[in-house]
Amino acid sequence: MNHETAVRGGWPVRTGPDTAADGTGGAGARRPVLVDASAPALPIVDRARVRPRYRAILAVDIEGSTTRTDPVKAELRRTLYRLLEEAFLRAGIEERYREAYVDRGDGALVLVHPFDEVPKTLLLHPVVPILSALLAEYNSRMTEAADLDRRIRIRVVVHAGEVHNDGRGNFGEALDVAFRLLDSAEARSALRRAGAPLVLVVSEDIYHSIVRHGYEGIRADSYAPLVRLEVTGRSHQGWVHDAAAAAAARSRFGVRGRFGVRGRYRRLVPS
Repeated sequence: MNHETAVRGGWPVRTGPDTAADGTGGAGARRPVLVDASAPALPIVDRARVRPRYRAILAVDIEGSTTRTDPVKAELRRTLYRLLEEAFLRAGIEERYREAYVDRGDGALVLVHPFDEVPKTLLLHPVVPILSALLAEYNSRMTEAADLDRRIRIRVVVHAGEVHNDGRGNFGEALDVAFRLLDSAEARSALRRAGAPLVLVVSEDIYHSIVRHGYEGIRADSYAPLVRLEVTGRSHQGWVHDAAAAAAARSRFGVRGRFGVRGRYRRLVPS
């Protein structure tokens, strides 16, 4: 049976004896076969590439971002990324120790490589206290009525685990746990109650492997087990850092001026 290919409405269709002149098919005819040759072929996922990689996980989310106008959101995003980078650099965690920031719209994800020079303790102290101090200093300059909408308050989560990347993005149970803790109602409520511009929630793994041991600058008694959730059939607990303790840490660091004194935090990094 002879068939020809014609283009109608920008789509190639097959025509022939069982097709009407308009290409739509006569009585009892089969419908035309539409072919979109312009669509790129989906790559076959190489199972060997989808391997777990252990990463320390830090993610942040801006409070009340959806209530801001788009121009204000753009400004808040620029400021958040700048302050995040400043906090990491002051703690000595340079770009070579972490992956590029992953944008989350009203927040960001940072994956830190497991080098001896960057123990997970540094994320809890001094990265988070420095970030809290930088946010407080930035917000203190937003005194005009028109600037109040530009103040930034954030939730922060710290976790660690196996992370996968299939070439399109990161995924895995560890990230599911981290984002569920970050977005939990308890973490949101803690930030609303807090006087500080930052509330930290850590996973159960981070609490038991890091926090409870009381490493330098980390007070176990300033964390409370407020979050309980279930991911993939497992129960997970989140520990929220007390806002008063965070404020005390901020006063100890004593950020002054635009971004304080730059090199003072370098000595906190183990040699």
